[in-house]
Amino acid sequence: QEGGVVALFKICRQDCFRCLYPQTLRTLASVCCVEEGMHQLEKVDGILCLADILTDNSHSEATHAEAAAVIAQITSPHLTFTQHLSSFLENMEEIVTALVKLCQEASSGEVFLLASAALANITFFDTMACEILLQLNAMKILLAACSNKHIVDTPYSRDQVVTILANMSVLDQCASEIIQGNGVQLLMEMLFERSSSGNSAEVAACERVQQKSAVTLARLSRDPEVADAAVKLSCIPRLIKLCRSPPERNNSDSVLVACLAALRRLAVMSPDGLEDSDFQQLVKPRLVDSFLLCTNMEESFV
Repeated sequence: QEGGVVALFKICRQDCFRCLYPQTLRTLASVCCVEEGMHQLEKVDGILCLADILTDNSHSEATHAEAAAVIAQITSPHLTFTQHLSSFLENMEEIVTALVKLCQEASSGEVFLLASAALANITFFDTMACEILLQLNAMKILLAACSNKHIVDTPYSRDQVVTILANMSVLDQCASEIIQGNGVQLLMEMLFERSSSGNSAEVAACERVQQKSAVTLARLSRDPEVADAAVKLSCIPRLIKLCRSPPERNNSDSVLVACLAALRRLAVMSPDGLEDSDFQQLVKPRLVDSFLLCTNMEESFV
């Protein structure tokens, strides 16, 4: 109400205040979680300002990371008022390009998390983003980052990466990128994601990682080469375990549904990988019947 967003962007447009950019952008990320903040951001061409900051290599990594945090906030799929961001589409290609570069060059897990979270949200925001990411070799960059435990160091970061992979996997060209980048191996590892702390937020992030990796496998396994790689990496036994053992999936229904869907897709490509009982209970019935069977197992353990 006091014009805070206007004042903060005024600071971000003056070189003499460069040392204040990270703190100013962090404040903007907080204020722009409400609709009024978003309206003000649009009025002062805030998206263009953020794009300018992200694409200016003379800024510090901290400034770029906080600009990514603002982008992540205003494109959050949980917000109902992002349709106002018409100017975002005009600047999307250069913003996505800058965020991919930030992921590739991130010096810490926190910077990677902010950049990848922004990219993940953008893939929900507009489907064209996935095509831009494909052109930028983003999948290769993200898969490479996952092998660096210093950069992708928490379930929260893996959640962002697998969200991007899941959303990109609707494109046919993604299958070959996944194969080349050893992505099936990564998706298999993500099916084993477990919380080390037991913290409820971390447990929820682990569930999302398991669910989205199963969704990505299901989508990509329409390509025989991906399905073959998944079978060779023993994805079928792991998916069966997640379906049949509720503790393995933290009793999550969303993980169960995703695993059943992935299992059914792989079973078409490789029926030999299934025991007869698995076929009869997890693959042959309607999905809803298999789901009810597996959730009833959960009740019998209690």
